[in-house]
Amino acid sequence: MDWPLVIAFGLGVGLLVGMTGIGGGSLMTPLLILVLGTAPTTAIGTDLAYAAVTKTVGGWRHWRRGSVDMTIALWLAVGSIPGALGGVQVLHVLEKALGGDSFDTFLLTLVAGALFVTGIAVLARALFMSSGGERVTIEDFDTRHKVAAVIVGVGVGFVLGLTSAGSGALIAVALIMIFRLTPIRVVGTDVFHAALLLWVASIAHFFSGNVDLALAGNILIGSIPGVWIGSNLAFKMPENALRPTLGIVLLAAGMALLKKAGVADYPVYVIFLVPAAVAVAAYFLNRSRSRRGAQASAHLATNDPATEH
Repeated sequence: MDWPLVIAFGLGVGLLVGMTGIGGGSLMTPLLILVLGTAPTTAIGTDLAYAAVTKTVGGWRHWRRGSVDMTIALWLAVGSIPGALGGVQVLHVLEKALGGDSFDTFLLTLVAGALFVTGIAVLARALFMSSGGERVTIEDFDTRHKVAAVIVGVGVGFVLGLTSAGSGALIAVALIMIFRLTPIRVVGTDVFHAALLLWVASIAHFFSGNVDLALAGNILIGSIPGVWIGSNLAFKMPENALRPTLGIVLLAAGMALLKKAGVADYPVYVIFLVPAAVAVAAYFLNRSRSRRGAQASAHLATNDPATEH
């Protein structure tokens, strides 16, 4: 095992988690499978174990700096914790039912699907979601908000328990679309909730024999300082500076896993070409959208009676 490389992976992913709240499971699992050759179930369990510690450090830092909406985080956990336990149990049942190469192929395909969904969610969040109407917290957190948080939590928790991917990005999208939180509160609440969820999921995977403690420990050597630094940088970095790139990386990782599983047979360059094409298309679409928005704002300002003398 190339331990310096493992530590470097931990440092890089830890930085991303601290700055954006996403990328922990979505990036580390494919790295363990594709680069280090780790068995899929072990990669998922080990990923969850290191991520639980990493996001606890990040969550604590964000909580200390006041960027966590504790009410939303706890209601999300009400749904996500049982959802994650259900996902781990389904994974165990599928492993017994399929076994061997069939199970590995199925699991790689499943993780690839989760990466595609997560990558698209990250791109949508970074490029297309309006920041209008954002708020630091919800003053009147009523039954509707509680039900929405629990439902989102169940779905995301189940996906996490099954694949280790998606908890950060999918929860972040919900925090923006449903609860309309400001960017820094999205990151803080996302990381804090993920820490609660990941401990439960990782313990369940540990008792299922899916965690390589030595591997997780070496990842943590890099990820703990990474998430510490990233959590501080989150308050200084430009909004959405890294998310589009991260979304493209997730799409490429999903395509690489499909090729490894044998589900899709395409040249290696396609793994880079398709996400790059998506990036270019998204860039020009967002640029066109921004230009139309600026023109509309200028038109309104021109016709505003308050601007006339």
